[in-house]
Amino acid sequence: MKWLDKIPLALLVVFGVLMAFAPFFQKPHLLEKIQMLLNGALSRPIDIFDLFWHSIGLVLIVLKLIRMRQLRNSSS
Repeated sequence: MKWLDKIPLALLVVFGVLMAFAPFFQKPHLLEKIQMLLNGALSRPIDIFDLFWHSIGLVLIVLKLIRMRQLRNSSS
């Protein structure tokens, strides 16, 4: 996880927000794919990849925050 320590949190937040809400002028793909998942309609490989692609930024933010907390607790 040392590679994640090298990425600034601000950069991850910008990346995560951009990916989560893209495209900005239609329904965001992430919301569309989550609705498909909840309805049981997420079956095509491209849709599964889209869900992964548009959520990866948010996942990285969560992992970074967990890692920052672990490092802070271990240094105290």
